Amino acid sequence: MYTAKGKLDTNALIRQYQPLVRRLAHQMIAKLPANVELDDLVQVGMIGLTDALSRFDVGQGVQFETFATQRIRGAMLDELRGTDWLSRGTRRQQREIEEGIHKAEQKLGRAATESEVAKEMGLSLAEYQDALTRVRGTQLVYLEDIGGGEDGDDYLDRHVADGDANPFAVLQDDRMRHALVDAIKALPEREGYVMSMYYEHDMNLKEIAAVLKVTESRVCQLHSQAIARLRVKLREH
Repeated sequence: MYTAKGKLDTNALIRQYQPLVRRLAHQMIAKLPANVELDDLVQVGMIGLTDALSRFDVGQGVQFETFATQRIRGAMLDELRGTDWLSRGTRRQQREIEEGIHKAEQKLGRAATESEVAKEMGLSLAEYQDALTRVRGTQLVYLEDIGGGEDGDDYLDRHVADGDANPFAVLQDDRMRHALVDAIKALPEREGYVMSMYYEHDMNLKEIAAVLKVTESRVCQLHSQAIARLRVKLREH
């Protein structure tokens, strides 16, 4: 897009690619704790978009959207790294949920219901579901995290790194890839639907909630529990 004077129309391009920023923000926030604000990610992402427009060189042979996506995600990650947004309490609760799921399923020999996991943890169903909401996204499965890193690990690099990060290289290992496929197939039906819609069909939480006729908060709970189950299963490999 160019102005009447033949110069690149930056404002028009920003308007055109603003939906890309929002889409990337929605994808990233689903992997982050509830205290991270969507509008904050969008604002930082717009700065990344502006930076991409100023740095893009068509001679490099890369499509602008690909280049911009890297810059936008990079800006969001840099902002998150500079913010103390993941508490030790959240990490501890994440591990407690996984331990509760593991113990319940060991006793039952099948996928445990939320009520059964809650009972194993000594919580009411409402308390357990609140815990799932609080750890929203902190459990996204990236295989280098399966070993259960210590609090000092770089969470962002393990959980919301870009598509060129090491976890995808680890997925080339047939044993781990097959284990992940089997673990996903073993998920309870509704949790399997959430994972499929989010990761395979690139739907956001609002869209998934509309399909399942539940609230976005409930989708977050189902997502957190599904990921916790996957982490438990993959640790066995």
